[in-house]
This record gives sequence, C-alpha cells and structure tokens, in this order.
Amino acid sequence: MRIAYVQDWLTVDGGAEKVTREILSLYPEADVFSLIDFMAPDTRQDVLYGKKAKTSFLQYMPMAKRHYRWYLPLFPWAIEALNLTAYDLIISSSYAVAKGVRTRPGQKHICYCHSPMRYAWDLQEEYLNDLAGKSLLLKSVMRFFLNRIKKWDAKTASRVNCFVANSNNVKTRIANSYNRDSRVIYPPVKLENIELISKKHDYYLASSRQVPYKRTDLIIKAFIKMPTKKLIVTGDGPSLKELIKIAGSAENIQILGHVSESKLRSLMGLGKGFINASFEDFGISPIEALASGTPVIGFAKGGLLETTSENKTAVYFYQQNEQGLIDAVHLFEKTTLDSAEKLRKSVEIFDQKHFRSQFKEAVNQCLAD
Repeated sequence: MRIAYVQDWLTVDGGAEKVTREILSLYPEADVFSLIDFMAPDTRQDVLYGKKAKTSFLQYMPMAKRHYRWYLPLFPWAIEALNLTAYDLIISSSYAVAKGVRTRPGQKHICYCHSPMRYAWDLQEEYLNDLAGKSLLLKSVMRFFLNRIKKWDAKTASRVNCFVANSNNVKTRIANSYNRDSRVIYPPVKLENIELISKKHDYYLASSRQVPYKRTDLIIKAFIKMPTKKLIVTGDGPSLKELIKIAGSAENIQILGHVSESKLRSLMGLGKGFINASFEDFGISPIEALASGTPVIGFAKGGLLETTSENKTAVYFYQQNEQGLIDAVHLFEKTTLDSAEKLRKSVEIFDQKHFRSQFKEAVNQCLAD
C-alpha cells in the first residue's frame, strides 16, 4: 500500500509537527507533501526523519519562506495541483487547506484536523487587519478571496473519507463547518522527554509560534504594565519583529525567539507559570508545561478547557485583553494550585503512546469501512 502524508506547510517545529512526527513514525514509508517546506536541518531530522516534502509551486514564490500567508488566495490552487493519484492511502494533517487535496476513486483519505481553516471561518478579521492594516481597498479584495476560500473549504470536505479531530472543541467546529462527524484523538505529548521540576524561578514563560492569533502581543503589553514581574518569550514566526518592537526597552521582558528544545524544556520547567493568551483548538504547550510541574495562566476558551482544571492546574482569565491577564496574574500569585507531581499526573492521558495506538486504530477502521 502506497501512503501519502500531506501537511499545509513545513516551516518550524510546532504543535502540528508533533503530530507529524508521530504519524510518520507509524508510517515511515509514507511520502510527504506540503505547500512549502523550509524546515531547518535539525528540525527536519527530528520531525520528518530526514525526509524532504514534495512541494507546490508556492515553494518558489518570492519571500515564500517568511511571508507565505501573502499567497493565501493561491492555496486552494496549489494544494489541488499536488499529484497524489499513485497512492492508496492519503493522510492529511490540516489546519488550512491540506484536507482539500484532490483524490481519485478507490483512494482512502483520513484527515487529522487541527481546525477548520481559521482564516476563513474564525479569524477572518484578525487576518485582514494583520495583512491589510488600515487599507480598506486591500481588505475588500482580501475579504472577497477569503469568502471564496471558505466556500471551497466547505465543498472539499467531501474529499475526506474519515475525519479525526484533535479535541472536542474541534469536533464541534468540524460538525458546524463541514456537517461531518469525527473521532477525537488528542495530539501527542512526549512526556518521557519532559523533566519534572519542583523548584521554580521567579519568571513567567510564554512560548508559541509567533503569529497574530497566539496573542503574544497581549501578554507583552500586560507585562509592560507589571514592571516588577519578569516575562520570558520564546518562539519564532512572522510576528516576532513586531513583538520585539512592542516590548521596546522594557527591562522585565526578555524575547529570545527560537530556542532549542532542551533550552525550552528548561525554561518551561523552571518558570513559575506558563501563560497562554490565545483561543487554542487544543494547545500542546500548556500540557508540556503541566508535565514539567509548571501551572498555567490561560484564556478560558477552546481546547484549554479540556486539558486544565480551574484553580487546580490553572488560573483562567475570561476577557482576552490586558487587564484580564493582569488580574489573572495577581490571582495566580494568591492561589494555591496542585503540586508539581499532581500537575504532571493530570496530563498523562496525553502521552504519545495513547496517540499512536488510537490513530493506528482509526486508520485501520477507515480502511475497513
């Protein structure tokens, strides 16, 4: 059986790439496809086991490495241009357009859906503001393309035989967007690589791919107003330069950009609290923080509500703004949360071994149906 694995893009090692790593460990013979592939050599070895993806024409477009989102209107065309006719099984890992690859009769397509495409369904205005700024003309043009992509995204759901959702939150959104049922399999967390650290240092950590919806800007602005509290920010992405500009000369904020996995593990384990300000489909980083014995301060929406418990493993804020986070930090420092050992135990159900067995079962069931 010939297997194709499709992911939207391959640029950094984020949550979707942790899923990629595990699926390719189950199907090492799979050929990899993506709109673009700009993986660094060390990340490529870790995530793709040294494989190089077969890419679309977007790989060769100007400035595609850092500004591939500019080409969003071309994404459907680019993903449909990938030729997968030689394969019997297609596995897609989709948070944008990967699930829209063309299929032929007789193929089986199982989609691990991180989210229906946020640009089209949930974050259209945020995306428009990020790319178009205050230009009403550019916003109008982009909105036209986004609405067309939304229709395309809904239509191409029929190309998927079996949907797997990364959370109950996404299961509901798949039903609302595509009118399709799905099986929930939580993303994998490699707990064996995470050291439990009980003794904490006096700083907070925010770590994510630096894109607008992660709301790292909100975190930085809140800590500018709390100059006695230290914040460390890690992670690379298109928004990094803007975040550095926002932080300015604030002495209590340190922005490190990309760090090695071992450095991130250390920072996460030693931090007094991990901050998540975004509406996450699922969210692996808060789980990794809990596994290292570090409690979470998080925006009370989306997948975070499935992986944490208020006033036990996390303190929530309910308004996604600076004051909401500031109040949560003050509450966090007054609240007695679970011990480091209990924090780790609370996330053992997300260990990678559970993902492997459940995903293999889902694929076999899809092939048999």
